[in-house]
Amino acid sequence: MSGGGGGLGAGFSYQKFAHVALERTRLHTALASHPSQEKFKFIKPNEDNTVMNALSFSAPKIRLLRSLTIEQKNSVQVLDFAAFSEPEYDLPIFCANAFTSPARSIVVLDLNPLYDTTEHEDYRGKYYRNLMPLIHKYSELLPWGGKITSESLRFFSPIVIWTILEPTEANHQVLYSAFMDYYKVWLELMDEAVQETSLEKVDRNREAQHKYLTWRAEKDPGYSLLKKLIGECAAKDLVREFLFEGVDSLGTKSFLEYFPEYAQGGGTVNKKRSMIGKSFESRPWDARGQFIGDAGDG
Repeated sequence: MSGGGGGLGAGFSYQKFAHVALERTRLHTALASHPSQEKFKFIKPNEDNTVMNALSFSAPKIRLLRSLTIEQKNSVQVLDFAAFSEPEYDLPIFCANAFTSPARSIVVLDLNPLYDTTEHEDYRGKYYRNLMPLIHKYSELLPWGGKITSESLRFFSPIVIWTILEPTEANHQVLYSAFMDYYKVWLELMDEAVQETSLEKVDRNREAQHKYLTWRAEKDPGYSLLKKLIGECAAKDLVREFLFEGVDSLGTKSFLEYFPEYAQGGGTVNKKRSMIGKSFESRPWDARGQFIGDAGDG
């Protein structure tokens, strides 16, 4: 999709996305500052033309709700917004990642499944069967972004929006609409969620969330930008103690214990991105959310 008269101007800001989402959240639950807020609320990048805003909260059913926005004047705009439920609930993880430069916007918007929807059909049915109209609404406006590997798909749901767009005002408005629609659905799921009483299932939810956090903390594509803006030490802290807080407290397994296929000599992690699995040129789910691979596959 294009149009809207050229690139985004000075009025464009992902802070609006975060601000409105937080206001919507307050209509559903009582937010309290998360412990990570104090440490990271005054992040100062080492470039004068850059502003970073970090906000984090918790609520009765929400273990962590956090937002990071980065704004570089006439250059880069970044949104990293996520919501993680308490382990007593098996809710999907709300995930909105957007990177906008003067040339393009790269976006992932999803309710990341806590459990793989190709292996756990009951989980797919519970959370995604009734949400397929969402992706039908946006699949043409925000088309599939092209080749992506099965490695990157492992934590995506059948309703994921993965797209690359021209950064126009019209596209920005569509993206804002999609963001709010997806977050509204997540809040409704949170409202309806019933606390799990089985300790075994709570432990399983906790480990599933820890596995997700471990993957994201290791594979975060924004780390190089953070390292450039605030230095290596502060970037590591921001990733592990803010963006993916819980990676050091919800479990003890290491990345290689969860994902041994990434081991290389000396017990280190192969840092190469997208090294595992085939690539998908088109959306690999059908209209019912069933995984089918590429449309051209036999």
